[in-house]
Amino acid sequence: MRTVASKYEQSVGAWVIAGGILLSVWFSSPALAQVPRIQGQGTSASGQGNAFAAQADDPSALYYNPAGMTQLRGVQLMAGGLLTGGTTSFTSTSGANATGDRDGSLAWPAPAHLFITANLGDLGATSLSGLTLGIGLTSPFGSVSRYQENGPQRFKATFSAMPLISIKPTMAYQVTPDLSLGLGMDIYTFSDMLGEGHFEKQFISTGAVPVFGSAGQRAELYGKGTAVGYNVSLLYTALRNSEGKPIANIGLVYRNQVALPLNGGILANGVKTSDASATFVLPQVFTGAIAIWPTRTAEREWKLELDVDYVGWKSVRNLDIYLGNGSVVPQPQNWRSTYSVMIGTEYRWLKMDSLPEWEMAVRAGYTNSPTQIPDLTFDPTIPSADVHIPAVGFGLVCKEGGTIFGMRCGDFGVGPIKPKAVGLDVSYQASIYEQRTVSCGCALAAAVNGLYRTTYHTGGISFRVNF
Repeated sequence: MRTVASKYEQSVGAWVIAGGILLSVWFSSPALAQVPRIQGQGTSASGQGNAFAAQADDPSALYYNPAGMTQLRGVQLMAGGLLTGGTTSFTSTSGANATGDRDGSLAWPAPAHLFITANLGDLGATSLSGLTLGIGLTSPFGSVSRYQENGPQRFKATFSAMPLISIKPTMAYQVTPDLSLGLGMDIYTFSDMLGEGHFEKQFISTGAVPVFGSAGQRAELYGKGTAVGYNVSLLYTALRNSEGKPIANIGLVYRNQVALPLNGGILANGVKTSDASATFVLPQVFTGAIAIWPTRTAEREWKLELDVDYVGWKSVRNLDIYLGNGSVVPQPQNWRSTYSVMIGTEYRWLKMDSLPEWEMAVRAGYTNSPTQIPDLTFDPTIPSADVHIPAVGFGLVCKEGGTIFGMRCGDFGVGPIKPKAVGLDVSYQASIYEQRTVSCGCALAAAVNGLYRTTYHTGGISFRVNF
C-alpha cells in the first residue's frame, strides 16, 4: 500500500483558508452553459470532458467527488476561471432572425472557481488522521443570455441572468486504505457584488398580463434567495498495482434536490408594479464513475474514465409567479430528467530528463448531454438542445526542487510559507449544439417557434499551489 506522507512541518491551513474565503468574493461570477447546470468546475477535469469523479486527485475533487479529497496531501489551493463566448442564432417560422449572445462577446467577470483543502493528519493532528476538510465556491447553476429588443423572440425574452453561487464546506474521511467517504453542504445564494445580485428576466410586454405593463413596455421579473443542500460521495479503489498505486477506481456522488426561493418583484418600464415570488427546484444529481490506468509507473501514467450523470430535471414542473395581491401567473415548465455521458483521458509524464522536478499532462474528453426542455415550454434565453462537447487540456506541475526562470518553485511564497509544488492547467471546450426546430403550439408560438443554432467556445485556466 502507498505510504502516508511525512507530517507537515508548519501549520499554514488557517490563514490560507481565511484568505481563500476573501478571494472567493471576486472569483465567483455568473456562469454560462447549455442549461442551468454548469459542469466545468476545474480545468483539469474540463480538459477531460468532465470525466473526473473516479480520479478526483486535485482540489476540484471538492466538486466532482469530495471523497477524493483524502488523496490530497497537506494544504492545497486551486483558483481559476473561464473565458466563454458564443451565439445562438434564431430564425422564426416567419423568416425573421435574431441573435443571442452571452451579454457580450465574452462573459465578464469571467466565471470562476476556488477550492481549498487541508489534510489534518498532514498538519500534525494525529488524532484526526484520515480526515480532510475543504471549502469551495462555484457557480453550479445559471445561465445568461441577451437578444435584441426588436427581434421576433422579444415577447418571450430579451435578457436572462442567474448569478447563483454555491459555498461548499466539505469533509472527507479515509475509512480504509481503499475506501473514502465524503460529506458536504451546498449553500446556494446570490451576491450583490455579481451583476444585479439576483435572478432576472426581461422581455417586451404584450399587454395581456397587466402587471407586466402595457403592450410594448419593457418588463422585468427579478428575485433572489438562499437554500441549503447536501452531497454524499464515495471513492473506492478496486485494484492496485505492485507499487500500491490505484489502477481501478469507482466513484459515486449524490447531490440532493433543493427548492430555491426567489423573492423579488416585477418592473414595467423600470417602475415596480408588484412584489413577486417563485421557486426554482435545483435537481438531484446521481453520478457514477469508473477510472482505469492501463499504465501507472513512477515515470508515467495513463488514465481512461467514464462518468454518467442522472439529473432529475423532472422536478422543474413550474415556475409559477406569486404576486403581492395573492394572484398567480402560471408558468408551467414540465422539464424531463436526463442522462449525461462523459468520457476522458489523461497522460502524465512524472519524470522528464529535459525538465527535472516537473510533471506534464495532456488531456482529452467528450461530453454528451441531451436537452431537458420540451418544445411546449421552450425559452430562447435557455437555448437548450442536445449538445456535444469535445475538450482538450494541458497541465504542468513544478515541484519544489524544480526551477522556472532560474528560480526554484519551492521558493515562491510568503515568509516561511513555501509551496511543495505549483501547477498550471489550461483547457478548451467547444459546445456544439444540434440544430433544434421548436414547434410549441403555445400562446407565444410566434416568439418561440423556429430554428435554433448554438455554439459556445470556452477556454479555461487554473492555478494550483500545494503547501
